[in-house]
Amino acid sequence: MPTAPANRAALGAIVTLGAAACGGGGTNGSGGPTQSNGAGSSAGTVANPISDAQAARFLLHASLSASSAQIQSVTKLGYARWLDEEMAKPNDLTARQFFRDRNFDVIDENSYFNEQRMADYMTWNQLMVGGNGVRKRTSLALSELFVVNVEDLNIRWRPLAIGTYWDMLNANVFGNFRELLKQVTISPVMASFLDVIGSQKSDVITNRQPDENFAREIMQLFTIGLVELNLDGSTKSSDGRAIETYTNEDVVGLAKCFTGYNFDYSNTNISTHPNSNWALEEPDFLYEPITADPRRWRRPQSNSLHSHEEKSFLGITIPAGTGPEATLEAALDALFAHPNVGPFFGKQMIQRLVTSNPSPEYVRRVATVFNDNGNGIRGDLSAVFKAILLDEEALSEASLTDSRFGKLREPILRLAQWGRSFRASSISGNWTLDRLDRDYDQLAQSPFRSPSVFNFFRPSFVDGSSNAQRNGMVAPEFALANETSVAGYLNFIQLMIDGLGYASRDVRTSFADQIELATDPQSLVTHLDLIMTARQMSSQTKSLILGAIESISLESPNDEDGKLKRVRIAAFLTMASPDYLIQR
Repeated sequence: MPTAPANRAALGAIVTLGAAACGGGGTNGSGGPTQSNGAGSSAGTVANPISDAQAARFLLHASLSASSAQIQSVTKLGYARWLDEEMAKPNDLTARQFFRDRNFDVIDENSYFNEQRMADYMTWNQLMVGGNGVRKRTSLALSELFVVNVEDLNIRWRPLAIGTYWDMLNANVFGNFRELLKQVTISPVMASFLDVIGSQKSDVITNRQPDENFAREIMQLFTIGLVELNLDGSTKSSDGRAIETYTNEDVVGLAKCFTGYNFDYSNTNISTHPNSNWALEEPDFLYEPITADPRRWRRPQSNSLHSHEEKSFLGITIPAGTGPEATLEAALDALFAHPNVGPFFGKQMIQRLVTSNPSPEYVRRVATVFNDNGNGIRGDLSAVFKAILLDEEALSEASLTDSRFGKLREPILRLAQWGRSFRASSISGNWTLDRLDRDYDQLAQSPFRSPSVFNFFRPSFVDGSSNAQRNGMVAPEFALANETSVAGYLNFIQLMIDGLGYASRDVRTSFADQIELATDPQSLVTHLDLIMTARQMSSQTKSLILGAIESISLESPNDEDGKLKRVRIAAFLTMASPDYLIQR
């Protein structure tokens, strides 16, 4: 913590403000934000930002940071054109290339095939530096819906496996939902995580049944949810009771569709570990979809383990004798066509990118675009994400004062924004930031480290004793917030900012853009207020931070140590403030 009395007082005041701001809000009785100052959208027309603050706010919804250059670009091009150009850019560095450049994909004495930590190195590198912030931000949102966990993979080369999954999300994030769903399904990573690998047809002699894990989760978590939904995301009911989307019989029927698959080893070489006689598969099989062709397995065989019996689920029947590939396509078609997918998927993406409590009208508009992008195409993800980010509710300045609008900024996003805003770099070049999901001294969250397939938090989570609950709201990210994790985050982020502790032994920031402003505390606060909070800091918060900066005297305009101290305390207090933690 800062040691100067003024700095301690500033932090104490900010924490007090945070306790009030983070406790949830009351309702203002309005149906939702309305268009203001030309910053909203209506009937397909999207205005351009009229201030740097509006451009920065949009960037912090759509991307991972809001640099001065990005703000100028959005202001020049306008929201829609800028978003189109960013969505068209491919990923600038794939996970596969990251591993290859560092020889993490080689069988040698380092035994990388048996490690986990390089998955963390790769994801933090992807989130903290490089271009394609929109693609990566949206892929991160997808990774919290189509969840996999590096620890729970029954597979060699777990970091590379996570890398192939991340690259798959990046490649498909602005394509079509139907193709994305297929790629998730046939991914070796998902197949390992949810037990598609090894699931076989029924055997009455051994009482073997197909594994139901993936069949249940692809319905419950990935596509249609537990109850039928209206287009606006509200629950359909009959006689006052919610209508369930599927039964256990549907799970049993759908599970048969995902039988007889295994890893495709047909293009994979076997090598011997230099320090042992282990025969190890090289990682090439991770880049191939799973296969139901038994000739392509590790131990090829002539007989299929796919269930060829009739399969019935969700009101459709796949005839007996249908092959595994045709069966899988039919199953995915049925799920994709379900009317729940638009509101179910759309609302959760709104929650991840913009606000925890979107109005029914916001959900309806996004779900409508999912159902038809305007050209008769269902599931166009580029259109869906544009609809989310360019909606009047996301852009309107009226939502800035709406107590029902906004969300707690996820810890992962805080660290990613820290890295991008303050020019993070790796001393070793390997980005050796390990898992950061401990709550008492880290972030309480780390990419691809979710404790279960249900993500780090559920979309309907709300603390039962909060103002949010009393006002009929949800607060998903607050599932990670408690007395331990709040203190853990403050201690961790200060160590990262100050370049201290084990976490920052390799990854550090230069503050090159901020050092120049350190001799002018007011300009420094104004700059951080723009790039970190989109000018959403209260006057009280700015005054507290300004006082803390001014308490650090400079011996001369060339006092580099003093200027760095000023920048560090300003960055820390900004990232500790409720105005930053609550994103609107």
